[in-house]
Amino acid sequence: MPNQITYRVYDFLKDIAPFSYLDQESLLRVASRVEVRYQPPGTVVFRPGEPPRDRFFVVKEGIIELYSEDADGQEMLVERCGERDIFGIRPLLAEDTYVFLARAVEESLLYAINSEGFRDIIPHHPRVLEYLATSMAGSSRYNLEYRAARRQKTDDDNGQLEPDLLPLQSLHRSREPVVCQANETIMEAARRMTDHGIGSILVVNEEHHPIGIVTDRDLRRCVATGVVSRKLPVLTIMSSPVACIPVDATVADVQIRMLKTGYHHLVQTEDGTDKSRVTGIVSEHDLLLLQGNNPAVVIQEIGSARSAGYLRELRDRAERLLSGYLEKEVAIGYITAVMTQINDEIIRKCIKLGLARMQADGHGNPPALFDWLTLGSQGRGEQLLRTDQDNALIFEDVSPSRYNSTKDYFLKLADYVTEFLNEVGYHYCDGDMMASNPKWCLSVSRWKDQFSEWMHENTAENLLNTSIFFDYRGVWGDGTLPDKLTTHIFSEMGGQSTRFQASLAMAALQNPSPLTFFRNFVVERSGEHKDQFDLKARAMRPLTDAARVLILQAQQGNINNTLRRYEALAKLEPQNARVYEEAAEAYELLIRLRAELGLKRGDNGRFVRPEELTQVQRLLLRNSFNPVKEIQQLLEIRFQLTFLR
Repeated sequence: MPNQITYRVYDFLKDIAPFSYLDQESLLRVASRVEVRYQPPGTVVFRPGEPPRDRFFVVKEGIIELYSEDADGQEMLVERCGERDIFGIRPLLAEDTYVFLARAVEESLLYAINSEGFRDIIPHHPRVLEYLATSMAGSSRYNLEYRAARRQKTDDDNGQLEPDLLPLQSLHRSREPVVCQANETIMEAARRMTDHGIGSILVVNEEHHPIGIVTDRDLRRCVATGVVSRKLPVLTIMSSPVACIPVDATVADVQIRMLKTGYHHLVQTEDGTDKSRVTGIVSEHDLLLLQGNNPAVVIQEIGSARSAGYLRELRDRAERLLSGYLEKEVAIGYITAVMTQINDEIIRKCIKLGLARMQADGHGNPPALFDWLTLGSQGRGEQLLRTDQDNALIFEDVSPSRYNSTKDYFLKLADYVTEFLNEVGYHYCDGDMMASNPKWCLSVSRWKDQFSEWMHENTAENLLNTSIFFDYRGVWGDGTLPDKLTTHIFSEMGGQSTRFQASLAMAALQNPSPLTFFRNFVVERSGEHKDQFDLKARAMRPLTDAARVLILQAQQGNINNTLRRYEALAKLEPQNARVYEEAAEAYELLIRLRAELGLKRGDNGRFVRPEELTQVQRLLLRNSFNPVKEIQQLLEIRFQLTFLR
């Protein structure tokens, strides 16, 4: 029967993850084998390189600091462990030596947990393994062990990976493609389609490489209407070139490709290009049969929507899709790609509704080419939940005599579009950063002047504007107008580390480490969100700001997404690849966490009370702050910000 000391240890551990995941009997068994250790100030618990012991530690009282050594042998503080914190678990999972020096800062009392006894219960408690792997990720390569634990848990629970991430061939054997030659007649091709009961036929050359495709739609559009004779070669009506995918493409790859290109058929070839043999064909219909709740269906319905009210219902459905993806631990890169396509389609539909209302009101067609710019998180392709609007409008240069009337037209159109978006659930921006504001509805030349002013006059307001407007992305036109703006920005920078870039880098340091010295989250001290942690400002913004200034310095245009920016930077600067990769992983976690919180509470997930986070979420969030600190140190050195402070 357990004694009083065992019960006291049990009472202390039962509310601390991962011990809280154990049943009472298992935890009492663990508690009965705990050794209580007293550590005077300055004494060492373990040193780097020491072989693994049969214990890991929980701080009952006091403070333990963990140190690593730099190349010069100098100690660097890595972690500060206070009451209820766990440390020294690496040997428990990795069968590895200690990598840090653990030293008591003050009188400390530790509970030394017997590793062997604890290791015996791990196989029967998957959540314990998940937590321990997550904790170890904070002192090694960020988040890799966590992902491994999640993959293991998913495999154990389901026996397989998520369908979206599996190769298409393992879920659906793409049908043997029915093909024809370019010189065969349309009538022969149509008969072959009928015989096989299919809606499309591939056109191939002598090497069996795809050169085109003919679908039922082509036959209706060209032959049934009498426009083209059915005796002409199929070459006359085929669509070319075709979109190709490799044989090992996943369902997710196919979905994203269809969403981005608008193609309803993708051709599988040996190497994923039209320069190799055809191996199969995948249609949108095939994909729908594989997955009933498909984003392509949502996008298709967005295209046929007739009101903002119905668009709101479709966006609600998209959030249910998002919830399923998050629950299944689908990769954030895939989730953001899908949600960005859905958001973009909703914006384009709202513009179409706006243009229709302009026609109905007697304003006619647009007097000039224009593009609708999304800004901020949607401009970066990272908006998973509905937040307030950040948008602008750019139109082609017109003569001075036409400028005011042209701008008036687009301001009226923007009023309608922002109204529709508000009805969908993208609320009006409190700061009026919208295309309906005359300040943000400009011609190409005036936008160039505006950006030049922001870049040369580094006021606080201008820096705020750059943090929003430099993440623009066109969603309506052909992209030529935004491209002109991008070219202008890089020409203004001149390829050098300018005062403007240094100012942007300085702004990226305005939010220092989100942890206090005592390892508590920095929360708001007053106002509506008192005692809440600001995920956006204190954790996500430092990473987005850093990625923006670094990609600008590298003069890499049309890379807006923060994750893609860090990927590009890792390739451009191999010597800093680790820092950039860990920053991307941290940002991926933050996007996921904010989306999960927002869906759970029905808001945008920006503010969170630390106590509403699970132990795992708190640990993962805290681990993500290390890359924030490292990327800010990189900025400080590169732009010599110490001299500007």
